[in-house]
Amino acid sequence: QVQLVESGGGLVQAGGSLRLSCAASGRTFSSYGMGWFRQVPGKEREFVAAITWNGRNTGYADSVKGRFSISRDNAKNTVYLQMNSLKPEDTAVYYCAAENLPRRPIVIATMSNFGSWGQGTQVTVSS
Repeated sequence: QVQLVESGGGLVQAGGSLRLSCAASGRTFSSYGMGWFRQVPGKEREFVAAITWNGRNTGYADSVKGRFSISRDNAKNTVYLQMNSLKPEDTAVYYCAAENLPRRPIVIATMSNFGSWGQGTQVTVSS
């Protein structure tokens, strides 16, 4: 099992930027793909972005393509989500997640492929 701790959330005006970080411990971080999901009250958790274990492949939800960027630093056991041109509809609790199988070569953007989750960090975008 892996422990995940998100940070970097906060309040930002529309058009602004935030960078979320997720620090991992307890398992070989570099062998597992990582992802970011988000959830608003009353709605299902939705996929935002993911990156393969080696960083070679990434995937994004259509709603964030061109604005968000996921990256990882395996030396620091950390995955990042750079969020630019933020919109009020990006307001949500953002969760970091680790895949449940190692060395998957492609991004699969479904929750069932992720077995470990962080506690979440709130992102609020004001208009």
